[in-house]
Amino acid sequence: MEPSSITPPISDFVQPFQIEGHGVRGRLVRLDGVASEIIAKHAYPEPVAHLLTEMMALAAVLAATLKYEGVFTLQAKGNGAVRVLVADVTSGGAVRGYAQFDKDAVAAIPAASANLMRLTGGGYLAFTVDQGEHAERYQGIVELEGQSLVDCIHHYFQQSEQLQAAFKLAIENHPGGWRAGAIMLQRLPSQGGHHRPEGGGWTPDGSKPHDWQGGEGSSDIDGEEAEDAWRRAVVLMASAQDKELLGPETGINDLLYRLFHEDGVRVFTGHALKAQCRCSRHRVENVLRSLGKEELDDLAVDGALIVTCEFCNSEYRFARSDVKPPVD
Repeated sequence: MEPSSITPPISDFVQPFQIEGHGVRGRLVRLDGVASEIIAKHAYPEPVAHLLTEMMALAAVLAATLKYEGVFTLQAKGNGAVRVLVADVTSGGAVRGYAQFDKDAVAAIPAASANLMRLTGGGYLAFTVDQGEHAERYQGIVELEGQSLVDCIHHYFQQSEQLQAAFKLAIENHPGGWRAGAIMLQRLPSQGGHHRPEGGGWTPDGSKPHDWQGGEGSSDIDGEEAEDAWRRAVVLMASAQDKELLGPETGINDLLYRLFHEDGVRVFTGHALKAQCRCSRHRVENVLRSLGKEELDDLAVDGALIVTCEFCNSEYRFARSDVKPPVD
């Protein structure tokens, strides 16, 4: 293993890596303080908190495989007790998430069977890369199916002809909050480009792939050797124990070494993740000012406009008389 010049922190970090000579790259993500802070802002039942923590970990690991300047969003819309799950990650590593659910309907589902399908009742999962109004917006959609969000994402990549990907995820509700660990492996195209489109990453809509962050974007092996290398990498990843993925006892680079040292593993410069909402009083006021007079009057309660952010639960209050709609 080629060590990083800086030892990564135990958690709230994204670590890119490459299995040497195998045409396989990956990301290892750990969330601890980030997940705990976001979940603590809401009174989520445990099954909902578990799903949202899973969503945040998967959003972080998927976002980390793309080069983008903006926001990557993973969103599930269900037809059952859990209606909405959203997690997004900015290119700067800011994470946020929230869930909408029917409290009584969630409570009626036995804990032993509170899997994805029982909680959501089916629906869809959407991947979006938004780089602002002057850039193309990418989006992909897959049905919610299987026992977990990992199953849905596996299904999405199995349908894609541009690459192969594999995931392993662990979630834990511990005394201090919630933590998650996730590994994503991605098989790179061969140098000859015979099997998959040129480029090392993926896009939600299946169009031209984004490049990987760091390193080359193709494999130097092909054919049966490449297939064997990919299968071996997936088997080795699957051997990671939940407690290793989650930490904090096992360091990030220690885990990668334990899993892949026989084949050789190289780590690249990673980046930290932080819980950070993008709401502000100024932004909320701008949204209110974009509404018409009748809409503002309908929203007002005792002469005040009160807006609560769905993500961070922050409350913003404005006097109705201070918020003027735009002049035609």
